[in-house]
Amino acid sequence: MLILFVFGQTAVAGYYLLWILPYHGGTAVEMGLLILFALLYAWIAVGFWTAVLGFVIRLFGGDRHSLLKRHRGAALEQTPLGKTAVIMPVYHEPVHRTLSGLKAVYRDIERAGQIENFEFYILSDSRDPNVWLEEQATWHRICEELGAEGRMFYRRRTVNLNYKSGNVADYLRRWGRRSKYMIVLDADSLVSGKTLVRMVQLMEREPQVGILQTNPTLINGQSMFARLQQFANRVYSPLFATGLAAIQMGDAAFWGHNAILRVDAFMRHCGLRKLPGFGIFGGPIMSHDFVEAAYMGRAGYEVWLEPGLGQSYEESPPTLSDELTRDERWSKGNLQHLWIMLFGRKIRFAHRLAFMNGIMAYVASPLWLAFLVLTTVEAAQMALSPIDYFPEGHQGLFPLWPEWRPEWALSLALSTLGLLFAPKFLAILDALIHRNTKKFGGIGRMFLSVMIEIVVSVLLAPVRMWAHSRYVLGALLNFSLSWAGQNRTEETTWREAFITQLPGLIVGASWSAFAWTLDPLFFLWSLPVAIPLILAAPTCVFLSRIGVGRSLRKRSLMLIPEEIKPSPLLDDAELSREAEPEESPLTFFEEAVLRPRLNEMHQAFAGLHRRRVREEVLKSTVRRCLKDGPDVLTRSELSHLCRDRESLAVLHREAWRARPESYWGRRIERLAAIND
Repeated sequence: MLILFVFGQTAVAGYYLLWILPYHGGTAVEMGLLILFALLYAWIAVGFWTAVLGFVIRLFGGDRHSLLKRHRGAALEQTPLGKTAVIMPVYHEPVHRTLSGLKAVYRDIERAGQIENFEFYILSDSRDPNVWLEEQATWHRICEELGAEGRMFYRRRTVNLNYKSGNVADYLRRWGRRSKYMIVLDADSLVSGKTLVRMVQLMEREPQVGILQTNPTLINGQSMFARLQQFANRVYSPLFATGLAAIQMGDAAFWGHNAILRVDAFMRHCGLRKLPGFGIFGGPIMSHDFVEAAYMGRAGYEVWLEPGLGQSYEESPPTLSDELTRDERWSKGNLQHLWIMLFGRKIRFAHRLAFMNGIMAYVASPLWLAFLVLTTVEAAQMALSPIDYFPEGHQGLFPLWPEWRPEWALSLALSTLGLLFAPKFLAILDALIHRNTKKFGGIGRMFLSVMIEIVVSVLLAPVRMWAHSRYVLGALLNFSLSWAGQNRTEETTWREAFITQLPGLIVGASWSAFAWTLDPLFFLWSLPVAIPLILAAPTCVFLSRIGVGRSLRKRSLMLIPEEIKPSPLLDDAELSREAEPEESPLTFFEEAVLRPRLNEMHQAFAGLHRRRVREEVLKSTVRRCLKDGPDVLTRSELSHLCRDRESLAVLHREAWRARPESYWGRRIERLAAIND
C-alpha cells in the first residue's frame, strides 16, 4: 500500500513537472531534472505517508498487531524474567556523566524489584590511559555505592578492532553465554526499569523475536539546537514511529541501542564479516545495526519496533557542528549498506528497503544539489541561448514550442511543501485529539514552538544538503575518518563556525549572484537555498548557545513532557550527574600511582604485561617516570605501565619513598593537602 501511494503520487507530480518544463522533457537537461525530481519527491512522499498512517492508527486506538497489544498487562506482569545483561560500550566519553546515567538505570531496576535478573557491563574501547583509569576508578566507586559487586562489571579490550560492533562481539565471545538476553545502551542512554522489565517479558512471551527495539526520545537539551531537536522528536516521532512499526511489523530496523537482543540467536547469526568489495565497499562494516537486523531476519527471527514502550531516552548533539560530524561517520557507514542491499544473500525485502532508506538519508542531499545545478543550467540556456525549436528528437517540420505554465508550477511547489510540512500539523492535531497539548506547554505555545522549528529546519536544510553532499563524495572516494567520543556540552565558537561554513557561504553567494545576472525571477527562486548557506555561520553559533535554549524554556517554548513531569529515573540521573566528585589537582594516572586502594584495584586489572613488552623496556620506562614524572612519557608508554601489574606496584612503592623536592614528593604534598 505504501509503495502504491508513493509511486502513484510521484507519477502524478512527475507528469506535472513534465508539462511545466519549457520543452516538456525534450532535452537531456530536462530529462535529468525529471529523474532527480522523481527520486526526491518519492523520498519525501515515503515520510509523508508513514506519518499519515501513524496518525490514522493512533486515531483508532493504536496498532492491534503490535507486540504489546497481543498480551494483557496482567499476563505480562506474571511472566518470569530470563537473565539479562545490560551492556554499555564506551569510547572516550565523559566518564562521570556516562556512568552516572548507568547508575540511575541500575537504581530504577532496583525500584522495579527485578535487579536479581540483570547484570551490567561497561565495555570500554578508550585508548587514553587517563580516561580508562578514570573509568575504572568511577566503576569501582559506583559498585561500592550501589553494593553492585559481582553484578556490575568493567572490561577494556586492549585491541580496538571493528568499532562498536567489534567491542560487543568481543564481550559476547567471552561472556555472552552468561545471559539469555542483552540490552544495549549508548553512553547517553537512559531506559526505565519498568520498560527494561517489560522488554524482557515480551521476549519471553515471543520466542520468535530476535530483536525488540524501543523508540528512544531525546532529552536533556540545553542549547537551542538540542532543544529544537528534542521538541521535534517528541512531537513528531509518535506518528512516524507508529506508522513505521505498522509498515515494517516483524521486519523492523535495529538502531543499535535502547533495544533488547536474544543472545543465542544474535551470536549464531549476526557475526559481521568484512565486506569483500573495493574502496568503501571493502573492510569492516562501520554501521552495524541495520545489518544485524537483516541477518536476524534472514535467520527466520523477527525484529520489532515497539513505540508503546515508553521511558526510553537518549540525547541530541548540542550543536549543528556536532551533528554534522556524526553524520560524516554515519554517511560512510550507510553507503556501505549498498553492497549488502544489492548482493546480500537471502536478505528480506523489507530489510533491503530499510537499507535504501538509510542510504537515501544522505544520498538525497547530492541529488538535491544536482537538481539545483541542472535547474541553473536550464535557466542559463533559456536566458543566454536563442530558443531551440528543434531539440533532440525534433527535426524537420515538427518544431517543439517552449511553453511556460506558472500556475502548474505553483501547484506542484505547494504540493511538495505539503508533503514536507503536513506531518508537523498532523502532530499538533494528534496532540489535541489525545489531550497531550498541556505536556508541551499548552496549545498556543506548542503551535508557536512548531512554527519556530519549521523556520529553523528551513534554514538548516541547505546547510545539511551542502555538508552531506561533501560527505557522500568523501565516502565514495574512501577518505579515512577518525572515530572519537562525542561532544555533549560545548558551544560552537565563531572561529569554528566560519571555518567550517566558509565553503558553503562562497557557493551560496556565488550561485545567487550568477542567478541575478540571468534573471531577477531566477534570483528570487535561488534565495531560499542561498540565504541559509550565507547565514550558516551565525546560525550555527546562535543555535549552539545554551543561554538561548534556557530563555526558550523559561518562556515555556520547546517544552517536552519530561521537563514538566520528570520521572524518578531522570531525577536520579540528574542528581548523580550534578554530584561531581571533588576536582583533584592530580591526574588519574598520578592518583592510580599514589592512592593505595586505587593502585591495588588497577593492579588487579593490569595483569602481566611483561609477556608482550620487553622487561628492560618497562623497567626503563618506570625509572623515567619516577625521575621526571609521567609528562615525559608518550601515551603508549603510559599505557604499557598501566597494563603491567608489577610496574604499578613498583611505581606506588618508590613514589612514596621519593624525596620531598622530587616530582612525586611534590605530588604527595598535594595529596596530603587534599586529605587535610
